[in-house]
Amino acid sequence: MPDPRPAFSLFIGVGHPFRRDDAVGPWMAERLALAGCRALAHTGDGADLVGRFGMADDILIADATQSGAPPGHIRLIDARAAPLPDRTFRNSTHEFGLAFAVETARALGLLPRSLWVLGIEGQDFGFGETLSPPVARAAEARVEWLLDRHDGPARGWQPPPGSRPGKKSP
Repeated sequence: MPDPRPAFSLFIGVGHPFRRDDAVGPWMAERLALAGCRALAHTGDGADLVGRFGMADDILIADATQSGAPPGHIRLIDARAAPLPDRTFRNSTHEFGLAFAVETARALGLLPRSLWVLGIEGQDFGFGETLSPPVARAAEARVEWLLDRHDGPARGWQPPPGSRPGKKSP
């Protein structure tokens, strides 16, 4: 059986750092960046995310989901193959979330060669900076899972101006 882990040259963690489980994407991005992966946290609007799709050919995005599945449930979706499920991924305050960003990029012909989305079902989206225990366990396990697949540090890579690996991107 082939390895189901997607190859990636850029990891983007989507979410809000002060909304508990919504921060799972940036939390993962920070850990992957510290391990030498090319990783960015994206805490802004989905419209800004469309511009990030041109940064690499093989992108993996992680974001919190809110679908009614058990907290910590993991979903891996090939976003090139089909649209993301409606209402599964949380929207930004401007209602331009991940799913809309992917579909906008698809319509404009801006999707990267490979685009995978890793969704982790959240439990608590209230104010705070700590992931809930089931989400933290799932995120930790997925970071290890991804590091087993990744070929190592992205030598010579520099984040775009104004951003830092694993930190908020402009």
